[in-house]
Amino acid sequence: MGMQKSKLKSWISFRVRPNEYDIIHGHFQKTTCRKLSEYARKVLLNKPVIVKFRNQSADEFLREMIKLKNELSAVGNNFNQSVKRLHTLEKIPEVKTWLSITEPSISSLMINIEEIKNRMNQVYELWSQK
Repeated sequence: MGMQKSKLKSWISFRVRPNEYDIIHGHFQKTTCRKLSEYARKVLLNKPVIVKFRNQSADEFLREMIKLKNELSAVGNNFNQSVKRLHTLEKIPEVKTWLSITEPSISSLMINIEEIKNRMNQVYELWSQK
């Protein structure tokens, strides 16, 4: 915790109303403290408390990016299933010709979808770090 390594041996105990506890716990959750006791000790001893700052617009952006990533995955999966189904119909000459012509663009599309998903994950990881 950064304090002395001596054992904590004195207790301070007090009661609060449920709404007061909710307020105190809400303040605690906005900090980097791992335990409520650590937070209370810092506040009572007038030591600095590091508060996490959350950018609301960034949070909303991340939620939208996650939705987009999921939709992109679904589109890619559906497209891939459709192409696999067309491969089973190779007996029809037009389908076989179409598949041979479009195979490079299909592969390119799937690679691009995967790259977009990876970059979206990178952005999410970067912005959601605590």
